[in-house]
Amino acid sequence: MNEHIEAVQKMQDYIATHLDANITMADLAKVSKFSPWYSYRLFVDLLHMTPAVYIRRLRLSKSALRLRDEKIKVIDIAYEVGFDSVDGYQRAFYKEFGCNPHEYAVCPTPIYLFTPYGIKYVNRKEKKNMNEVKNVFIQVIEKPERKVIIKRGKEAKEYFKYCEEVGCDVWGLLSSIKSICGEPVCLWLPKKYIKANTSEYVQGVEVSMDYSGKVPDGFDIIELPKCKYLIFQGEPFEEENFCEAIEQVCDAIKKYNPNINGFAWDNENPRIQLEPIGTRGYIELHPVKNI
Repeated sequence: MNEHIEAVQKMQDYIATHLDANITMADLAKVSKFSPWYSYRLFVDLLHMTPAVYIRRLRLSKSALRLRDEKIKVIDIAYEVGFDSVDGYQRAFYKEFGCNPHEYAVCPTPIYLFTPYGIKYVNRKEKKNMNEVKNVFIQVIEKPERKVIIKRGKEAKEYFKYCEEVGCDVWGLLSSIKSICGEPVCLWLPKKYIKANTSEYVQGVEVSMDYSGKVPDGFDIIELPKCKYLIFQGEPFEEENFCEAIEQVCDAIKKYNPNINGFAWDNENPRIQLEPIGTRGYIELHPVKNI
Protein backbone atom coordinates (compact mmCIF):
# COMPACT_ATOMS: atom_id res chain seq x y z
CA MET A 1 0.00 0.00 0.00
CA ASN A 2 2.83 2.41 0.83
CA GLU A 3 4.26 2.07 -2.66
CA HIS A 4 0.83 2.87 -4.11
CA ILE A 5 0.57 6.03 -2.02
CA GLU A 6 4.09 6.98 -3.06
CA ALA A 7 3.21 6.43 -6.73
CA VAL A 8 0.11 8.63 -6.58
CA GLN A 9 2.00 11.33 -4.67
CA LYS A 10 4.62 11.35 -7.41
CA MET A 11 1.89 11.80 -10.00
CA GLN A 12 0.39 14.67 -7.99
CA ASP A 13 3.81 16.29 -7.67
CA TYR A 14 4.42 15.94 -11.40
CA ILE A 15 1.08 17.53 -12.22
CA ALA A 16 1.77 20.44 -9.86
CA THR A 17 5.13 21.20 -11.50
CA HIS A 18 3.99 20.65 -15.11
CA LEU A 19 0.49 22.12 -14.98
CA ASP A 20 1.20 24.43 -17.93
CA ALA A 21 2.43 21.56 -20.10
CA ASN A 22 0.59 18.82 -21.99
CA ILE A 23 0.43 16.05 -19.38
CA THR A 24 -0.18 12.54 -20.71
CA MET A 25 -0.90 9.29 -18.94
CA ALA A 26 2.47 8.10 -20.22
CA ASP A 27 4.14 10.97 -18.34
CA LEU A 28 2.35 10.04 -15.13
CA ALA A 29 3.15 6.36 -15.58
CA LYS A 30 6.82 7.19 -16.00
CA VAL A 31 7.03 8.98 -12.64
CA SER A 32 4.83 6.44 -10.84
CA LYS A 33 6.89 3.52 -12.19
CA PHE A 34 3.76 1.52 -12.97
CA SER A 35 2.03 0.85 -16.28
CA PRO A 36 -0.29 3.60 -17.63
CA TRP A 37 -3.32 1.38 -16.97
CA TYR A 38 -2.31 0.59 -13.39
CA SER A 39 -1.25 4.19 -12.68
CA TYR A 40 -4.67 5.37 -13.82
CA ARG A 41 -6.38 2.82 -11.58
CA LEU A 42 -4.30 3.82 -8.54
CA PHE A 43 -5.02 7.49 -9.14
CA VAL A 44 -8.78 6.94 -9.32
CA ASP A 45 -8.84 4.54 -6.36
CA LEU A 46 -6.97 6.87 -4.02
CA LEU A 47 -8.11 10.31 -5.22
CA HIS A 48 -11.61 9.39 -6.43
CA MET A 49 -11.30 11.18 -9.77
CA THR A 50 -9.48 10.61 -13.02
CA PRO A 51 -6.18 12.37 -13.76
CA ALA A 52 -7.93 14.38 -16.50
CA VAL A 53 -10.56 15.70 -14.09
CA TYR A 54 -7.90 16.45 -11.47
CA ILE A 55 -5.78 18.39 -13.98
CA ARG A 56 -8.77 20.27 -15.39
CA ARG A 57 -9.97 21.37 -11.95
CA LEU A 58 -6.50 22.55 -10.98
CA ARG A 59 -6.16 24.54 -14.20
CA LEU A 60 -9.59 26.11 -13.77
CA SER A 61 -8.72 27.20 -10.22
CA LYS A 62 -5.41 28.63 -11.40
CA SER A 63 -7.21 30.50 -14.17
CA ALA A 64 -9.72 31.92 -11.67
CA LEU A 65 -6.93 33.43 -9.59
CA ARG A 66 -5.41 34.98 -12.70
CA LEU A 67 -8.77 36.45 -13.70
CA ARG A 68 -9.05 37.86 -10.19
CA ASP A 69 -5.55 39.35 -10.04
CA GLU A 70 -4.54 40.16 -13.62
CA LYS A 71 -5.95 42.14 -16.52
CA ILE A 72 -6.22 39.20 -18.87
CA LYS A 73 -8.81 38.39 -21.51
CA VAL A 74 -10.98 35.31 -21.12
CA ILE A 75 -10.01 34.16 -24.61
CA ASP A 76 -6.31 34.30 -23.69
CA ILE A 77 -6.65 32.44 -20.41
CA ALA A 78 -8.85 29.80 -22.05
CA TYR A 79 -6.13 28.76 -24.47
CA GLU A 80 -3.33 29.17 -21.91
CA VAL A 81 -4.91 26.59 -19.61
CA GLY A 82 -5.36 24.08 -22.41
CA PHE A 83 -8.92 24.48 -23.70
CA ASP A 84 -9.57 24.18 -27.42
CA SER A 85 -12.24 26.87 -27.44
CA VAL A 86 -13.51 29.78 -25.37
CA ASP A 87 -16.96 28.18 -25.24
CA GLY A 88 -15.49 25.00 -23.78
CA TYR A 89 -13.61 26.99 -21.15
CA GLN A 90 -16.68 29.05 -20.23
CA ARG A 91 -18.82 25.93 -19.84
CA ALA A 92 -16.19 24.21 -17.70
CA PHE A 93 -15.66 27.35 -15.57
CA TYR A 94 -19.41 27.71 -14.99
CA LYS A 95 -19.77 24.02 -14.13
CA GLU A 96 -16.88 24.23 -11.64
CA PHE A 97 -17.68 27.57 -9.98
CA GLY A 98 -21.27 28.42 -10.87
CA CYS A 99 -20.44 31.72 -12.58
CA ASN A 100 -19.30 33.05 -15.96
CA PRO A 101 -15.53 33.75 -16.21
CA HIS A 102 -16.04 37.20 -17.74
CA GLU A 103 -18.45 38.22 -14.99
CA TYR A 104 -16.05 36.82 -12.40
CA ALA A 105 -13.13 38.81 -13.85
CA VAL A 106 -15.17 42.03 -13.67
CA CYS A 107 -16.46 41.40 -10.16
CA PRO A 108 -14.71 38.54 -8.32
CA THR A 109 -16.85 36.85 -5.71
CA PRO A 110 -15.83 34.05 -3.34
CA ILE A 111 -15.78 30.70 -5.13
CA TYR A 112 -14.75 27.22 -4.07
CA LEU A 113 -11.32 26.68 -5.61
CA PHE A 114 -10.09 23.11 -6.07
CA THR A 115 -7.37 22.61 -3.45
CA PRO A 116 -6.36 18.94 -3.42
CA TYR A 117 -4.16 17.63 -0.63
CA GLY A 118 -1.23 15.36 -1.34
CA ILE A 119 -2.14 11.73 -0.80
CA LYS A 120 0.71 11.45 1.71
CA TYR A 121 -0.93 14.24 3.68
CA VAL A 122 -4.31 12.51 3.63
CA ASN A 123 -2.70 9.21 4.66
CA ARG A 124 -0.77 10.90 7.44
CA LYS A 125 1.36 9.00 9.89
CA GLU A 126 0.96 9.29 13.61
CA LYS A 127 3.63 11.44 15.18
CA LYS A 128 6.85 9.63 15.89
CA ASN A 129 9.32 9.98 18.71
CA MET A 130 11.47 12.96 17.88
CA ASN A 131 14.99 11.66 18.05
CA GLU A 132 16.50 14.50 16.03
CA VAL A 133 16.66 18.04 17.34
CA LYS A 134 15.10 20.38 14.79
CA ASN A 135 15.61 24.12 14.52
CA VAL A 136 12.72 26.50 15.04
CA PHE A 137 13.24 30.00 13.70
CA ILE A 138 11.64 33.00 15.45
CA GLN A 139 11.01 36.52 14.21
CA VAL A 140 8.81 39.47 15.17
CA ILE A 141 6.24 41.02 12.83
CA GLU A 142 3.45 43.55 13.25
CA LYS A 143 0.07 42.92 11.69
CA PRO A 144 -2.08 45.96 10.83
CA GLU A 145 -5.64 46.63 11.89
CA ARG A 146 -7.72 44.34 9.66
CA LYS A 147 -10.90 42.40 9.10
CA VAL A 148 -11.06 38.60 8.96
CA ILE A 149 -13.77 36.66 7.12
CA ILE A 150 -14.21 33.47 9.14
CA LYS A 151 -16.16 30.23 9.07
CA ARG A 152 -17.05 29.08 12.57
CA GLY A 153 -17.31 25.47 13.64
CA LYS A 154 -19.22 24.04 16.60
CA GLU A 155 -16.75 22.76 19.20
CA ALA A 156 -13.44 22.42 17.33
CA LYS A 157 -10.18 23.31 19.01
CA GLU A 158 -7.96 21.93 16.22
CA TYR A 159 -7.91 21.29 12.46
CA PHE A 160 -9.17 17.71 12.19
CA LYS A 161 -12.18 18.25 14.45
CA TYR A 162 -12.93 21.46 12.53
CA CYS A 163 -12.92 19.58 9.21
CA GLU A 164 -15.33 17.02 10.68
CA GLU A 165 -17.68 19.87 11.64
CA VAL A 166 -17.56 22.10 8.54
CA GLY A 167 -15.87 20.00 5.85
CA CYS A 168 -12.60 20.55 4.02
CA ASP A 169 -13.94 22.71 1.17
CA VAL A 170 -13.85 25.92 3.24
CA TRP A 171 -10.15 26.39 2.46
CA GLY A 172 -10.81 26.48 -1.29
CA LEU A 173 -13.43 29.20 -0.86
CA LEU A 174 -11.16 31.26 1.40
CA SER A 175 -8.32 30.90 -1.12
CA SER A 176 -10.45 32.63 -3.74
CA ILE A 177 -10.68 35.79 -1.60
CA LYS A 178 -7.69 38.08 -2.02
CA SER A 179 -5.85 38.23 1.30
CA ILE A 180 -3.63 41.00 2.60
CA CYS A 181 -1.17 38.34 3.75
CA GLY A 182 -1.33 36.22 0.59
CA GLU A 183 -3.08 33.13 1.95
CA PRO A 184 -5.91 31.98 4.24
CA VAL A 185 -5.24 31.40 7.93
CA CYS A 186 -6.43 29.24 10.78
CA LEU A 187 -7.09 30.99 14.08
CA TRP A 188 -7.67 30.14 17.72
CA LEU A 189 -10.06 32.88 18.80
CA PRO A 190 -9.95 34.56 22.23
CA LYS A 191 -13.23 34.34 24.16
CA LYS A 192 -14.42 37.80 23.15
CA TYR A 193 -14.56 36.74 19.46
CA ILE A 194 -16.34 33.41 20.06
CA LYS A 195 -20.11 33.32 19.62
CA ALA A 196 -22.26 31.08 21.78
CA ASN A 197 -22.13 27.42 20.71
CA THR A 198 -19.34 28.00 18.18
CA SER A 199 -15.75 26.84 18.00
CA GLU A 200 -12.53 28.35 19.28
CA TYR A 201 -10.73 27.14 16.13
CA VAL A 202 -11.80 28.72 12.83
CA GLN A 203 -10.51 29.22 9.31
CA GLY A 204 -10.52 32.63 7.69
CA VAL A 205 -8.93 35.16 5.38
CA GLU A 206 -7.46 38.51 6.43
CA VAL A 207 -8.66 41.49 4.39
CA SER A 208 -8.22 45.25 4.69
CA MET A 209 -10.40 47.39 6.94
CA ASP A 210 -12.07 48.94 3.88
CA TYR A 211 -13.07 45.55 2.43
CA SER A 212 -16.50 45.86 0.87
CA GLY A 213 -16.68 42.58 -1.04
CA LYS A 214 -19.14 39.78 -0.50
CA VAL A 215 -19.09 37.77 2.70
CA PRO A 216 -20.13 34.19 1.77
CA ASP A 217 -23.30 32.78 3.27
CA GLY A 218 -22.62 31.13 6.61
CA PHE A 219 -19.46 33.16 7.22
CA ASP A 220 -18.85 36.00 9.70
CA ILE A 221 -16.52 38.99 9.62
CA ILE A 222 -14.59 40.21 12.65
CA GLU A 223 -12.24 43.16 13.16
CA LEU A 224 -8.79 42.72 14.70
CA PRO A 225 -6.54 45.50 16.02
CA LYS A 226 -2.92 46.14 15.11
CA CYS A 227 -0.80 43.60 16.95
CA LYS A 228 2.74 42.26 17.24
CA TYR A 229 3.32 38.55 16.61
CA LEU A 230 6.18 36.14 17.17
CA ILE A 231 6.47 33.83 14.14
CA PHE A 232 7.66 30.31 14.96
CA GLN A 233 8.78 28.41 11.83
CA GLY A 234 10.07 24.86 11.79
CA GLU A 235 12.36 23.22 9.28
CA PRO A 236 11.01 21.78 6.00
CA PHE A 237 9.46 18.33 6.40
CA GLU A 238 8.13 15.42 4.37
CA GLU A 239 4.39 15.83 3.86
CA GLU A 240 3.50 12.52 5.51
CA ASN A 241 5.38 13.64 8.66
CA PHE A 242 3.47 16.87 9.17
CA CYS A 243 2.06 15.78 12.57
CA GLU A 244 5.60 15.39 13.87
CA ALA A 245 6.59 18.76 12.38
CA ILE A 246 3.68 20.49 14.13
CA GLU A 247 4.53 18.83 17.42
CA GLN A 248 8.15 20.00 17.22
CA VAL A 249 7.13 23.62 16.75
CA CYS A 250 4.48 23.42 19.47
CA ASP A 251 7.04 22.00 21.91
CA ALA A 252 9.41 24.87 21.11
CA ILE A 253 6.62 27.41 21.71
CA LYS A 254 5.76 25.87 25.09
CA LYS A 255 9.39 26.20 26.20
CA TYR A 256 9.85 29.73 24.87
CA ASN A 257 9.84 32.69 27.27
CA PRO A 258 8.89 35.91 25.40
CA ASN A 259 10.17 38.00 28.33
CA ILE A 260 13.74 37.63 27.06
CA ASN A 261 12.78 39.89 24.13
CA GLY A 262 10.75 42.32 26.20
CA PHE A 263 7.34 40.76 25.43
CA ALA A 264 4.52 38.96 27.20
CA TRP A 265 1.92 36.71 25.58
CA ASP A 266 -1.14 38.65 24.42
CA ASN A 267 -4.29 36.64 25.17
CA GLU A 268 -6.58 39.29 23.67
CA ASN A 269 -5.58 38.51 20.08
CA PRO A 270 -5.90 35.24 18.14
CA ARG A 271 -3.14 32.73 17.70
CA ILE A 272 -2.64 31.98 14.00
CA GLN A 273 -1.70 28.82 12.10
CA LEU A 274 -0.63 28.77 8.46
CA GLU A 275 -1.21 25.82 6.14
CA PRO A 276 1.42 23.14 6.86
CA ILE A 277 3.52 23.07 3.68
CA GLY A 278 6.51 20.76 3.79
CA THR A 279 8.80 22.91 1.66
CA ARG A 280 8.61 25.87 4.05
CA GLY A 281 8.10 24.18 7.41
CA TYR A 282 5.26 24.47 9.88
CA ILE A 283 4.41 28.03 10.97
CA GLU A 284 2.47 29.45 13.90
CA LEU A 285 2.08 33.11 14.90
CA HIS A 286 1.58 33.98 18.57
CA PRO A 287 0.45 37.47 19.63
CA VAL A 288 2.63 39.39 22.07
CA LYS A 289 2.60 42.76 23.79
CA ASN A 290 5.39 44.92 25.15
CA ILE A 291 6.18 44.49 28.83
